[in-house]
Amino acid sequence: MKRDRKREYRNGYQEGYRLGMCEAVRKLNPEKVEPCRPFKLMYVPQGFEAIDTGVTEALSQLVSELILSTPEAMLETAARELPGAVLVMNGLHVFPENHLDQISEIRSMGIPTAIWFVDDPYFSEDTSVICKHYDHVFTHEMGCLEFYRSLGVGSVHYLPLCVNPQMFYPRRTGPQYQHDIVFIGNAFFNRTELFDRLAPFLSLKKTLIAGGFWERLTTYDKMSPFISSGFIPPEETANYYSGAKLVINIHRPWEAGQDNRNSFQLPSRSINPRTYEISACGTMQLTDVREDLGNFYRPGYDLDTFGSAEELKFKIEYYLKHEKERRLFALRGLHTTLKNHTFTARLPQLLDVIAKRV
Repeated sequence: MKRDRKREYRNGYQEGYRLGMCEAVRKLNPEKVEPCRPFKLMYVPQGFEAIDTGVTEALSQLVSELILSTPEAMLETAARELPGAVLVMNGLHVFPENHLDQISEIRSMGIPTAIWFVDDPYFSEDTSVICKHYDHVFTHEMGCLEFYRSLGVGSVHYLPLCVNPQMFYPRRTGPQYQHDIVFIGNAFFNRTELFDRLAPFLSLKKTLIAGGFWERLTTYDKMSPFISSGFIPPEETANYYSGAKLVINIHRPWEAGQDNRNSFQLPSRSINPRTYEISACGTMQLTDVREDLGNFYRPGYDLDTFGSAEELKFKIEYYLKHEKERRLFALRGLHTTLKNHTFTARLPQLLDVIAKRV
C-alpha cells in the first residue's frame, strides 16, 4: 500500500510538472491571427469535426463575414448571400450527387469557387473528376499537385494540414485515459502488419489501440483487451493523447485496394493531421516517415521516427524508461506546432488566393 501511494504521488507530481511546462509553452506561443480582411466567404464543411471546427473558427477571425452552408444547400445559400467566394471542404463522402451541378451554377453567377482536398491521394478516382469543376484547388498532398495540373486545373496550390489548438491541447486526464502507448486510427493493412509483429511486446504494456476494423489482426484474440473498437470523437482522442506517455503515428497506405480509391496510384508524400494533433497535446510522438515530415517538424528533436517494428519496439522501451527525454520531445513538438501549424497561421495562404489580397 505504501509503495502504491509513493508511485501514485510520483506519477501525479510528474504529470503536474509536465502540464505546467506545457502551459508555459502555450503562453509563450499565443495563436497568431492576421488582421481581419473585409471579405464575405461561404464555407461548406465536409463533416470532419476536427478539421471543420478548426477551419470555421479560424475563418471567423480572418474574414469580416463567414457564411456556413450544408452541401445540400450550397446553391441556395450562395444565391441568397452572394459571397465573394465559396470554399468547399473535400467534396467527398457526404456530398450529394448534384454537388458539381451546384458548383457550376454558383460559378455561373460570377462567384469564385475553391476546394481543399484533405483526403489525398486516397480518393483520386473521385477527385480527378471533382477538381475540374473548381476555380481553385488546394491539396494537403505534395504528390497530387502535378496530377491536378495535368488535368487542366489552372490554379492548384499546396496547403498542408494543421491543428485547432482549442480542441487539441495538453489537459489533465482521468485514469481511464492514461496509458503507456496509444494508437488511434483504422486498421489499414500496414498498421495490422506492424501491430501483429509487436503484439507480444505491446500486450505486456499499458497499451490502447482504438479505431475501426481491428478484427483484421491475426493476433486479435491476444490484443482484444487492448482495443477500443469504433470511432473516437476528437475531444476523446485529445484526452487519450494527453494521457499517454507515447503516441504512435502510422500513416495509411496509398496503394489502390480495399481501403482506397486511388487507381491512379498517386504516392502519398505528406504528413497526416494526426502528426499535428498529437504534438499539440504535449505528448511525445513516434511516427513513420513521410517525405515532407522534415519541412514541418525536426525528427530527433520535435518527435522521433521509426522505420521498422524492431526500431519502434526499441524506441518505445527506451523512451518509457527516460521520462525527461520524453518530456523534452513533447515540449519541443508542442512549441513547433503552436508557432507554425495552427489553422489561423495556415489559412491566410488560402485567402491570399481566393480573396485576391492586394
